[in-house]
Amino acid sequence: MTSSGQAGTPSPEISVIIPAYNEAKTILEIVRRVEEQPFAKEIIIVDDCSTDGTFELLTQTPLPENVRVLRHEKNMGKGAGIRTGIQAATKDIIIIQDADLEYNPSDFPVVLRPILDGVADVVYGSRFLGIHRSFMFHHYLGNRFLSIVTNVLFNNMLTDMETGYKAFRAPVIKSVRIRSNRFDFEPEITAKVLKQGYRIYEVPIYYAGRDYADGKKITWRDGFAALWALLRFRFFN
Repeated sequence: MTSSGQAGTPSPEISVIIPAYNEAKTILEIVRRVEEQPFAKEIIIVDDCSTDGTFELLTQTPLPENVRVLRHEKNMGKGAGIRTGIQAATKDIIIIQDADLEYNPSDFPVVLRPILDGVADVVYGSRFLGIHRSFMFHHYLGNRFLSIVTNVLFNNMLTDMETGYKAFRAPVIKSVRIRSNRFDFEPEITAKVLKQGYRIYEVPIYYAGRDYADGKKITWRDGFAALWALLRFRFFN
């Protein structure tokens, strides 16, 4: 896929960061789906000290040459995994891809287009604007509440601050000091890019949400942590 720049200008290459914790059932399938996308890319998998054989599966399976597997020696959280991936990324655009199958890499062209068109620095794939599985009601309320708080604090109009699909021009995300180790990465990065005035676009995405029986890891405690992170990073760095 080419960008809408001048003829003959090379398309930007992307770094796909996949933070993974106990995703042995889905990790190879998500790598396959990412590989299918029509972009020049590197794939950086950060295993967060999984205990279900995720890392062993990755190291024992022949993977494409553009795939790198990194590992934390102790479990640190999703935010820490993303931070490790960002430090290792070398391409022009960085996109975060969860290791489960909730987010479909077939949405890459949609998520990346505003950046490729030169109109956005950051793009969020909104679950509420696109096709999605029916949400657990309390998760829906929690997500909408956090997005409303974000909009009030930062005078913005996001519909899905907590989305796991976020894409960045590499210089933008690499310029942000990320402190959060867990799921509070989402409100922290949102607060910091909004405070710095970067251009954020939202696009509709396909979303196949999991419940706890399927392995969903976010709990109500993460919701309170996200709320605190929004308040903290609105007024402090």
